[in-house]
Parts: sequence; structure tokens; C-alpha cells
Amino acid sequence: MPLEIIRNDITKMDTDAIVNAANSTLLGGGGVDGAIHRAAGAKLLEECKTLGGCKTGEAKITLAYNLPCKYVIHTVGPRWAGGGRNEKALLESCYKNSLALAKKYNCESVAFPLISSGVYGYPKDLALKTAVDVISGFLLKNDMTVYIVIFDKDSLIISEKLFSDIKEYIDDCYAESHFDGRTRNILFEDSCMAYSASVSLPKITKLSELDSRLAEIDESFSQMLLRKIDEKGMTDSECYKKANIDRKLFSKIRGDINYKPSKPTVLAFAVALELDLRETDEMLRKAGFALSHSNKFDIIIEYFISRGVYDIILINEALFTFDQSLLGA
Repeated sequence: MPLEIIRNDITKMDTDAIVNAANSTLLGGGGVDGAIHRAAGAKLLEECKTLGGCKTGEAKITLAYNLPCKYVIHTVGPRWAGGGRNEKALLESCYKNSLALAKKYNCESVAFPLISSGVYGYPKDLALKTAVDVISGFLLKNDMTVYIVIFDKDSLIISEKLFSDIKEYIDDCYAESHFDGRTRNILFEDSCMAYSASVSLPKITKLSELDSRLAEIDESFSQMLLRKIDEKGMTDSECYKKANIDRKLFSKIRGDINYKPSKPTVLAFAVALELDLRETDEMLRKAGFALSHSNKFDIIIEYFISRGVYDIILINEALFTFDQSLLGA
């Protein structure tokens, strides 16, 4: 997955590089900085002593020594002072300069902490938004897998209103899913009848036209995906990047008419293509899945799609907050 939010200890990340939220001396400190220095061993400190420190917003790179990664990219985040002292621009620079170094050293994967959100006091929701915005912009033009590593659940905060709205929606859908089977069937049949009555189906006048429509019904997930990309006027790269899908995985899907994707992969493409709930359900069925009100993951996805919200990173933040799998692959 090009951008993934995960809960882990960054010193355990087996990526090409990890990013250290360092202080300006680069000689170690508390929090993430201290943990990385302890895990890397004394040789990291010795190399850092040769770098002459680092200014806020800039980044420098070292070897990783005892860490499972190859490199450590050290960057100095801004201290929060209310937002009026260029904090946002400096934090953006931390991510931009770190990503530039990762690219320069041919890193295929890099893991970031949520820079400045600890003792430096940067509000976690604003710190996350800045991280996501900069990383997403970078990934539109570059192929790299980037992780935002959250050490504990409280480190990720979606807005209280969004959290409460989703929770209320989940509770309502759970209640609905516990209706007796007969009631659910009646509601479903009524909705289908209403839908049928409201839709005027085109007449099929030729056998060749019938064959064409039957072929469309029998199309695979891969065929439907490629058709939808064309219908939306998107390029392949626009679609898989917007879906937070790795280019190599997309190539597999394009090259295999019978490719069987995971449910999160299907939904990631549905979000990227901005499909409505009916179209999303159709795409899911091509891969053998369906949305269910007995599944919290499905309800959260439905919440966003039903409101026309197709920001996959925001959706993943919400899924992460509710301890669900993320979209993409």
C-alpha cells in the first residue's frame, strides 16, 4: 500500500528507512528520538556527532546500524506555539525533505512517526493532516510505500464530530441488522419494487444487443474496473494512486481477467472511482462480496459513500480509529 497508517513501534519497522523526530543536536533525546538511538546502538550517535546538528524543517540521513532498516532520516520538527510562527510550513518541510532524501537513496519504503505531535505539542489532528497532505502529494508523482507509524491508539484523533457521527451511524445500522428476518425481507422487497418502478429499462431490439448486455452482466471484476476507469475518463495511474493501491498490484489485476481481489481492494477502487452505493455493491459482487450491516467495516464504508465523501485517507483514518482494516493493498 503506498500510504498506510499502522500501530507499531517504529524501531521494529523493516523498511528501507525510518524517520527520526530528532532535536536540533541530533544527539538523542526522549520519545521517538531516544528509542531510535537506543535500538540502533552507540554507532548511530557517533555518526550523528559528525553531522553538525540540523535546523528545524531540514533532514539528514545516517546508517541504521542495529535497526532492521537500512537508513535513519533525522528531521527536526517545529514546536507548537499556537500556529502563528510558521509551524505548518516547517512541519511540511520535515516531510518533504525526508521524502526527498529517501528518494535520493533509492528507498522503496519509509516509515514516519507523527512528527512534532509529542513533547513539541503540535495538535495531533493537525499534525496528521499535514503528514497525509504532503505524503499524498509526493506519492502522486513517485512510487514508494510510506507508513505513518502510530505507537498508541490515542495518537490518532479524527474530529469528535466525525467520530460521534460514525458511531451513531454504526449503532443505527446494527439495530437495523437485528430486525427479524421477515421484516428485513419485506423492507428489501419493497425497496426493490420501488427501484424497479422508478427505473425505465431500455428495450432490447436486436439479438446482438442482447448478447452485448449479457456479456456486460458476466464481466469479471477486472473487466468492470477497467471499464469504469474508461467511463470516468481517468488514467490507470490516476485511479490506482487515488485508490492507494500499489502499481504492481494494479498490473496484476489488469493482466489477469480472473483476478480475485480482497474486499478492501475492491472498496478502494470504488472510492477512487467515486461510485455510489449501488455501483459499489455491483463491483463487490463481481468479486464475490457484499456490504453488510452486521460488519462495522462495511458500515463505515457505507457511511462515507452514502454522503459522497471519497477521501480515502480520511476513510482510512476513521477505519483505523475504529480498529478496522484499511482500504488499499
